[in-house]
Amino acid sequence: MLEKARTLSCDVVVLDLEDSVAPEAKDTARAAVCGAVKQYGGREVVVRINPLASPHSRCDLDAVHAAAPDAILLSKVESAADIAAVKTSVPVWAMIETPLGILNAAAIAAGGAECLAMGTNDLLKAMRAQPLPDRRNLWAALSQTVISARAHGRCVIDGTYNEIGDATGFAESCVQGRAFGFDGKTLIHPGQIEACNRIFAPSADEIAQARRIIEAFAQNPQLGAIALDGHMVERLHAEEAAHLLALAAAIESRL
Repeated sequence: MLEKARTLSCDVVVLDLEDSVAPEAKDTARAAVCGAVKQYGGREVVVRINPLASPHSRCDLDAVHAAAPDAILLSKVESAADIAAVKTSVPVWAMIETPLGILNAAAIAAGGAECLAMGTNDLLKAMRAQPLPDRRNLWAALSQTVISARAHGRCVIDGTYNEIGDATGFAESCVQGRAFGFDGKTLIHPGQIEACNRIFAPSADEIAQARRIIEAFAQNPQLGAIALDGHMVERLHAEEAAHLLALAAAIESRL
């Protein structure tokens, strides 16, 4: 898996020391992961360590800090104190996957987590809830996490889609995640990468419309709102258009 990940067209490679590793294999996995951190070219490499309550977390943190990935992903973050406990020179991402984590998401973002990542499977389990096709029992949690991230200028990543063979359902989940405001989605299979990249990237129509909005305001610098194609467009839409074009340019530069 470590070898195969080097060939994938994803933006971030997350090397896992938590759920995917059996307790008796933790030491072996830690050594393999830390040895592989610098082998993924220009992609960001993030290592997910075990939660603070785990007996493996301290060994994980010491080894991963020495390996110096682009970020550490801490499992089951529930407070800003959890971020402070693992803060080193390596940036920290926070898995938001418990009810307390949801309630404290804003404090976690303010406390130094560079990115909030939804752990929807663990969250459903902790809620004693059942998965629903449209995730409507998670809408409040999804929105609260996005709002918390945006309030503090952080990135925010949607949770996994578990049905590997359901391409249609996965695409719908990506569309929904983008509509909620997520920057991207964590993936569990290489077959999900193409659709995720395509759906979360600005489309050609969106890019064209963003350029039209910016040009319209450039021609009317004295106005705070204008009419464009029968719709009212405000300065905030021009700011959104500039952000979208910057994202499109960043994606293009990585291709």
